[in-house]
Amino acid sequence: MTTLPTEAIGSIPRKEKLMDAQRRFDAGEINAAAMEIYYDEAVRETVAELEATGSLIVSDGEQRKAHSFVSYSVERGMNFASDGVVIPFQDGHVRQLPRLVTGPFRFARYAYESLALSKPHAHVPMKQAIISASALSLFYPHQDIPDYPRNMFIEELLNEQEKEIRGCFAAGAEKVQIDFTEGRLSIKLDPTGGILNSFIELNNMVLARFSVEERRRIGVHTCPGADHDSTHSADVDYAELLPSLFELKAGNFYIAMAGEKDRERSLKIVARYLKQKQRAFIGVIDVINPRIETPEEVCARVLEAARYIPVEQLGTTDDCGFSPFCDDVSTQRETAFAKIRARVQGTAMAAHQLGLS
Repeated sequence: MTTLPTEAIGSIPRKEKLMDAQRRFDAGEINAAAMEIYYDEAVRETVAELEATGSLIVSDGEQRKAHSFVSYSVERGMNFASDGVVIPFQDGHVRQLPRLVTGPFRFARYAYESLALSKPHAHVPMKQAIISASALSLFYPHQDIPDYPRNMFIEELLNEQEKEIRGCFAAGAEKVQIDFTEGRLSIKLDPTGGILNSFIELNNMVLARFSVEERRRIGVHTCPGADHDSTHSADVDYAELLPSLFELKAGNFYIAMAGEKDRERSLKIVARYLKQKQRAFIGVIDVINPRIETPEEVCARVLEAARYIPVEQLGTTDDCGFSPFCDDVSTQRETAFAKIRARVQGTAMAAHQLGLS
């Protein structure tokens, strides 16, 4: 039977209690064992609150990704400096990536380790968000590292990314979502599309290591960024990204749409390039708008998407995570859960009107 699945992207705003503990841990005032107690409590509460929204698949809200959805895998790595690529946002603030100083490239922590700790708290299937290989490739500097050429780095990066995804499936993930927010940003950095094409090629090198059946459980998330209620690439025309996006050998695509100025045009582009056996999870929640959508509004957005995308290839999601960086408190935690609840209820209303329930 055809269904209309709905999933969150990942991050949920942290409570002040967790953020304060993280600051004290970073300052050396508490040890890792003490910090783990705070993480476990935060995950337990977050999973319970996500389940209470009616969500049939949940995450841990990225509560253990200490500082960032981008750099979690290399935090506290000894061969990194803090002066890497700078990502500017439209409100003027910036985020800066780590820079690899020497080889080899290895993850300091894996998302599947967090998933294994979160699973006992869940009563429904779980998904795991990970950062893309293309985003991680930005950690390597423009000039080659002595005795560690870029081609060696890329091979080790691919190995680590494959290990991450397989580890997530082994730990019980129903879905693995690859965060590819740099896709749209790449067009802003290089309007010729050269950087985007290299990103697509690199991510497909990872995906090629998985079977067709495994790739059906792997998804890719794209958005224009969402940090402190600002974006880094919302001004980039979706028409420059979406045709290439669906060349990725993944089964699911989570596409920010609620915040788009011309949703109808963007939905038509999705419908044109979406391939058979790919599913488009369309964003129906604007995560940087503090106003909470009503289920009726969500339902209308789903029905709008269903005018262009076959319902058997349609799903719903939020435009982005609600707090991709740990210090982003622009969205209240209660607001995030209220928006998720509206998405779940509005999607169910649309499914009923479409004759799917």
